[in-house]
Amino acid sequence: MKKRIRPLPSVLLSVAGLLWALPAGGQMTYYNADAFPLFGKVSAQTETRYERLPAALRDVSRQPVWELGKNTAGLYLRFRTNSTAIELKWTLYKNRIMSHMAFVGVKGFDLYCYENGEWRFVNAAQPNNAMDNAATLIDHMDDSEKEMMLYFPLYDGITSLQIGIDSTATIAPPQKAVPADDRPVVCYGTSILQGGCASRPGMAHTNILARRFNRTFINLGFSGHAQLDYEIAELIAGSNASLIILDFVPNASVEQMQEKMERFYTIIRAKHPDTPILFIEDPPFPKGRYNRSLRQEVDAKNATFRLLFERLKSHDDHIDLIASEPMIGDDNEATVDGIHFTDLGFMRYADYLYPILKPYIDN
Repeated sequence: MKKRIRPLPSVLLSVAGLLWALPAGGQMTYYNADAFPLFGKVSAQTETRYERLPAALRDVSRQPVWELGKNTAGLYLRFRTNSTAIELKWTLYKNRIMSHMAFVGVKGFDLYCYENGEWRFVNAAQPNNAMDNAATLIDHMDDSEKEMMLYFPLYDGITSLQIGIDSTATIAPPQKAVPADDRPVVCYGTSILQGGCASRPGMAHTNILARRFNRTFINLGFSGHAQLDYEIAELIAGSNASLIILDFVPNASVEQMQEKMERFYTIIRAKHPDTPILFIEDPPFPKGRYNRSLRQEVDAKNATFRLLFERLKSHDDHIDLIASEPMIGDDNEATVDGIHFTDLGFMRYADYLYPILKPYIDN
């Protein structure tokens, strides 16, 4: 049966934008996702809705950082519906392909349902390896109203998104304020923090932790380019963070840390005099067990990092250092390439961080 497209009823939401039909077995109606609340952004002043960096940084940030800001890592959409089926259509920013990361993680979506006080995975929307994508997330559900959360791609961006539901069902903004968004945890870091190489968006450790704490984690991961850019420090400083996590060491050289780490911290601390800031060491990458050059590089970085941290710690009681040694286990099984985490690595990392972060987030 041909699907119908109609505007979202004004009693629920107003919708703008182009909608199109996707042939399938049942009758569905598509709604522009712009109408639903989006979370995980440190600034709302972006060039387009679905990206991470404010437009003001276009001519300030290094080009690779700006482009990575177009990736939607950490963004999530919330809605409620009584539909028995949920479908998606989305247009990608680049249709990026990565040899060591699943397409679902790079440019797909994850759907979660809030059930008995916990977020439960429903299904992933698999991309079609094209700019325009369509997928059925779930069907044959009962028609009770459900609170949903939709995670966005980790390593690509999107230019449009539509949510399809049964033509006789309703869709509306969420009723429950979960995850809490008023005092987010703001995280800055590298490709691993951005989510490389989780098999699907919900398996990035920041998203795992956000579900466990029911608190928004803002993902400022910039793959290969977490090099202590001062405008990113200014961005973090302007946030309403309850906790700030700095995980840049894998990308920053010894020289960059010596030159920039203290000023990067000072920019943040000037506007967050009492906000806890946690610094994380360079991980003992499994590849370094056999690659002596990588092991020596990690050791040198961590030695410099600890020295600089202790200098900051001498006059600041609101910072702490998280040791990386037990981060992902010692069996060498937690990465896809000796460096970037698999889902196993991300789950181990989340398990490791959870008790460390809990006192800060519970306060």
